[in-house]
Order: sequence, then structure tokens, then C-alpha cells
Amino acid sequence: MLNVSVSIPDEVVYDTHLSPKTAENYVRQATALFYYTKLGVSLGYCADIANMPKMDFIRFLSDNGVSIFNFESEDELKEDIANA
Repeated sequence: MLNVSVSIPDEVVYDTHLSPKTAENYVRQATALFYYTKLGVSLGYCADIANMPKMDFIRFLSDNGVSIFNFESEDELKEDIANA
């Protein structure tokens, strides 16, 4: 697994009152959000990057205005519902 290091100025951590662990979690979540929305990486891999169970990551996506459903048209949505 690739490990990436991000330097956050101490002043930012201090000013935001974040613990180092919370700051690390935010970086993981932001990275996972970018990979999911911009690079098309799978939900499962992005949940792993964010260090979250899949259902928590789905909620995180929703909280950030990202849907896990991607339909090209209303007909495609209706077809998917009919096949469920």
C-alpha cells in the first residue's frame, strides 16, 4: 500500500482545534472524496482510503452532496428500478 505524507502547518491544526488524528481523518476523507468523484475509483476502495465502512462512506458522500447513483437518463433509472 502506498503511504503519502501531508504536512499541515502547526498553526492550522492549532487554529482549527483539531487533534492530529482528526486532521489525518479529514485528509483521508478528502482524498477518498476526490478519488471517487474525479477519478472514478470504486466505492469500496475509497471507503478503504477514508478508513470507513462502506455504509459510513456512502453517508459521507451524501453529506457532501455526492450521490452513489449515476444514471444517464430517467429511462435508465426506471429500468434499474424495474430490474430491482
